[in-house]
Amino acid sequence: MRETTQSTLGLAAPGYRGAGLLLFLSLLLPAAGCGDRSASEMTSYSARAKAGEQAQLFTVPPEQMPHVQVATVESVSLPRRLRLTGTVAFDGFHTTPVITEVGGPVSRILVSPGQKVKAGQVLLYVSSPDYAQARAAYLKARSAYDLAEKNYTRAQDLYAHHAIAERDLQQAESDRNQAQADFQAAEEGLQVLGVAHPEALGKLPATSELPLLAPISGEVVERLVAPGQLIQSGATQCFTISNMSTVWVLANIYQNALAEVHVGDPVSIQADTYPDVFQGRISYIAAALDPGTRTLQARIDTQNPGEKLKKDMYVTATVEAGTIAGALVVPDAAVLRDAENQPFVYVLAGQNQFGRRPVQLGESQGGRTQITSGLKAGEKVAGDGSLFLQFANSLQQ
Repeated sequence: MRETTQSTLGLAAPGYRGAGLLLFLSLLLPAAGCGDRSASEMTSYSARAKAGEQAQLFTVPPEQMPHVQVATVESVSLPRRLRLTGTVAFDGFHTTPVITEVGGPVSRILVSPGQKVKAGQVLLYVSSPDYAQARAAYLKARSAYDLAEKNYTRAQDLYAHHAIAERDLQQAESDRNQAQADFQAAEEGLQVLGVAHPEALGKLPATSELPLLAPISGEVVERLVAPGQLIQSGATQCFTISNMSTVWVLANIYQNALAEVHVGDPVSIQADTYPDVFQGRISYIAAALDPGTRTLQARIDTQNPGEKLKKDMYVTATVEAGTIAGALVVPDAAVLRDAENQPFVYVLAGQNQFGRRPVQLGESQGGRTQITSGLKAGEKVAGDGSLFLQFANSLQQ
């Protein structure tokens, strides 16, 4: 419609753009002086007007009316979309710190940040006296248990042939049970240190190096140790591994919007870095407001194809929070702003007559803007072409 207006007014050719606009305004201004100042529901705020000035209607010549689109204020069911700000965080359910179970200096590091690893993959080696001692204790206990088992089996055979007394058989059984308990304790000690298959140690060369294995599959997002660094058992975090196929977006909800946001609401995530739209869903809403910002934090589980979303990245989260019943909407082109950036529209007040009225805005989507205050359903406003009315209204002041 805007292109049609310019073409009809002779504005399509660059050389005639200014002349066409002046012609349009010259036709509007004389008629505007004949306007009626008695419309109490109209308010006029031009660049030079004051808030206390009375409304003024002005008339558009009939031959120029086809260039001004008149739209009816409609009452519709409008999807409610809340735009929140947030930051990206690792998915806490698919992220884990990697902590070694033994102390000692780091002898070798096999992975680096950004590298993909699988569960059970070796990340580094620790040269640990504790591991060397536990390994030796395990091999000694296993040997003692094997010998005690053989002695008990032999004692059973001898007792069956009345070659030994029952007391000797009971002693052999007791020795076997004690050796078994020591063996099991040594085996569990190695398993606590991260040795998954202690039975294979007897076939491997003796070493004090213990491998640190990845507990989950994912990406190494942090490396916190260096070769030669002395680490403490159960205390030093060596790596952070996260499955970046999903991330959390931590968004802030203002107090006046709390009633409109619920767990399970779908969310669209956008970052300035990419044109992509990432999909997520609210999985948790905090139980208390942040006392500093007076906002409530929502956790959004977000799909991360291509792993483009990175930790601490700022994003915009658009929440699909149900619908707004009976929302009053006008075309986006109908909404203008004055010198103080306050929104207003031009309302059709009579035959080819328009008046300026301030409004309050709500949602804006699909080429339509919600009006929360200032208009009624069924009223008619200027859509495309309203900018020319603003020029005319401003010049007549």
